[in-house]
Amino acid sequence: MASILRPLFRPNAINAWENVANSLMELRVMPKACISTTIQSFSNNGKMSDRVFANYNIYKGKVALSASPRLPQFSKLDSGAFKVDRQGTIMLSFSPAIGERKYDWEKKQLFALSPTEVGSLISLGPDDTCEFFHDPSMKSSNAGQVRKTLQVKPYSDGTGYFISLSVVNNILKISDRFTIPVTRAEFAVMRTAFSFVLPHILGWDQYTNQSARTVKEDAPMVDPRVKNLEWDR
Repeated sequence: MASILRPLFRPNAINAWENVANSLMELRVMPKACISTTIQSFSNNGKMSDRVFANYNIYKGKVALSASPRLPQFSKLDSGAFKVDRQGTIMLSFSPAIGERKYDWEKKQLFALSPTEVGSLISLGPDDTCEFFHDPSMKSSNAGQVRKTLQVKPYSDGTGYFISLSVVNNILKISDRFTIPVTRAEFAVMRTAFSFVLPHILGWDQYTNQSARTVKEDAPMVDPRVKNLEWDR
């Protein structure tokens, strides 16, 4: 007589699988302030899949700093090839503290580092300083209405940097300034991570890993979170 094998499920094993499932579900509903898109791929119908979320956070007494990449936008040419329409950035997010280990994510201010600005940042020496100025209406009659200035200055003893963001928005009557101390070790993480992601925000990873793919004619390869631009704040 043929024997029938039945899988044995022990209560402890079932509980373990439930714990794993619950943990995965918690990861899927993490607050947006704490996650950002870093990897994406495109399926045959042009929709994104296999998204991974990660960022680098530095929490200090008065300010929390978060850094995360924003991937470039691609468009399809008549030939069927793709080109970069807009280069990606590394988005820096500054949020003020409202208590011990508590931050007001709703009052965050954003600063999007271009590839060239990323290059300036990662090439800083221990005694070097850099400054970036952004004005979305620089070449229009509204120039100067919104101004953002990012400064990176070294500690006097060379063991780290102060990263400061100043924001003046005359339209919304906002004037904010954030300064966060970054240790040598924290800056080393930023330098290494930024160096790694630089080819990705240029779109060069897509170029060097080209493979046959088809997408809908009207479905551009765009990261939906790209709408969360610096000038949204």
